Amino acid sequence: MMKQFFTAIAFVFACMPLFAAATEKPNLIFVLSDDIAQGDLGVYGQKLIQTPNLDRLCNEGTRYLSAYTGTSVCAPARSSFFTGLHMGHCPTRANREIQPEGQRPLPADTVTIAKILKTAGYKTATMGKWGMGMFDTSGSPFNNGVDHFFGYNCQRHAHSYFPNYLYNDDQRFEIPENQGGKKQVYAQELIQQDVLKWVDANSSDPFFLFYAITLPHGRFEIDDQGIYKDKPWTETEKNYAAMVTRIDSDMGELVELLKAKGIDKNTLIVFSGDNGSSFNPNTAIGKRFNQTMDGKLRGFKRGMYEGALRQAAFAWWPGTVPAGRVTDEPWAFWDLLPTFAELGQAEIPQDFQPDGYSLVNFLEGGPAPQRDYFYWELHENRPGPIQAIRWGDWKAVRPAPGADIELYDLANDLGETTDLAQSHSELVSKAVATMNEARTPHPDWPDPATAAAAKKKSQKK
Repeated sequence: MMKQFFTAIAFVFACMPLFAAATEKPNLIFVLSDDIAQGDLGVYGQKLIQTPNLDRLCNEGTRYLSAYTGTSVCAPARSSFFTGLHMGHCPTRANREIQPEGQRPLPADTVTIAKILKTAGYKTATMGKWGMGMFDTSGSPFNNGVDHFFGYNCQRHAHSYFPNYLYNDDQRFEIPENQGGKKQVYAQELIQQDVLKWVDANSSDPFFLFYAITLPHGRFEIDDQGIYKDKPWTETEKNYAAMVTRIDSDMGELVELLKAKGIDKNTLIVFSGDNGSSFNPNTAIGKRFNQTMDGKLRGFKRGMYEGALRQAAFAWWPGTVPAGRVTDEPWAFWDLLPTFAELGQAEIPQDFQPDGYSLVNFLEGGPAPQRDYFYWELHENRPGPIQAIRWGDWKAVRPAPGADIELYDLANDLGETTDLAQSHSELVSKAVATMNEARTPHPDWPDPATAAAAKKKSQKK
């Protein structure tokens, strides 16, 4: 009997590392590339731009054909991820600029993924582009759960890849080598080095990293055209290709660091673009790189078609996320907050209801969560939003405020070439009703009817 007791005790101690590993909180990294298109990556069909590291990570993990952004410009796309809310509820539904620097801040007391993970003991950081509020506002990264920040706060400032300064936390980090119009220090190099330094320093604790890479957003600048220098292309084309390949090499460096620190098998990386290509596919550069993959996806940045909303995306977590899997089951940015909260064993506040669903089972190889619909809107300099909604394989688009609804069958017409609204009036009615149901009225984000009435009233005065 005593022998059996000691055998049992020995077994428990022998298995303790396994039990600990089973409950260890994973590191969580979301990499968001600004304006990269599905067709820019080799695994999605790109022939001219080299992305060997991203292609390898896709093949070592799961690649998503229907990964949806929050909406089709950057500030609300980032806000959708950070708040777990789609554009019917998100506090930021457009790019709204503040002078002399910054964007409309997240409201006070906004629930964010960084705040949630901090309650579970996570170290948190954001590098790259913030654009959700300057440091003296409620939208400061440090009012929203971020321990460390490095990069551009203002997304207008981020248009310069050779800036005079960046921010290290809330302090200006001067770059004298770029003063007076000189272009000696590439901002992405400084940002990448800060990412590597921070991950290295925090590798013994569970961490959450939001890496908002500014590349390949315009202005299209690069410090080294590399393998594209002698291509018979325009300077913009060579710079764009080099920017995409720079993302690729930086991702390779990050993964090598994870492996060197021995934490790769306990780290989830989710990679995505934020709003599809900034180039009209009919322009020279759009045609050069075939970003729509021979017309497979329609549209680009600031639109509501699939080319704007579907992103180049993958998940990588060796031993947990299935390798070599390619799936067309849809998910969206607002799903990542409940996903990361579940993985981090963090409690979502009881009085907060995210719009997303946890993808943990989906990441591990199961089916995507079932839901009633996906919803998007975008407000710019127009009376009300453009809108889109998807349920099942049906997709409805309102391409301009107050415009007639277009209806597409994505299962048979992924390129959204044939509008079926005239022959499916009942589905159009359902789409309009669901669009109205999906959004919360807000004076800053009026619905098309309210905005049109206000504009008409102002014109009569």
